[in-house]
Amino acid sequence: MLLATVDSSAYKVLLFLHILSVIVAFAPAFVWPFVSVRLRKANQPVGATINQLAGGNTLKIHGPAFAASGIFGFGLIGVSDKVWAFDQTWISIAMLLWFVGLGVMFGLMAPAEKKAEAGDEGAEAKLTMYGGMLHLLLFLLLVDMIWKPGF
Repeated sequence: MLLATVDSSAYKVLLFLHILSVIVAFAPAFVWPFVSVRLRKANQPVGATINQLAGGNTLKIHGPAFAASGIFGFGLIGVSDKVWAFDQTWISIAMLLWFVGLGVMFGLMAPAEKKAEAGDEGAEAKLTMYGGMLHLLLFLLLVDMIWKPGF
């Protein structure tokens, strides 16, 4: 049963939601490093301040948005009138990167956020590393979705 085509309004709404959820999911990975620099220049406590402002947001906002981005992506494949299919290489790569990203957000970043919020300075360094991992995953996802290897 055909629900939509690639040029239909339903497809465009799903694409809009897919892109919006990615922006919500990855925005902090780009914003917080700049906030950290400004806090250091102002001689403010970086970790404590950021953790007070953003602690727990991975579980509340960014992780669910990243999960939604993949679900909307699956929806795009489903309504694409066979233009996109789950057996295409670039989609398999995107799904793999999405699952890795979910692991980083929920398995690594969220627990480290809780530790950093409790004052663990080692967790703050881990959060920086996990943020870098998310930057790399976003870069790889963008390359994959723009150049579509194997399509």
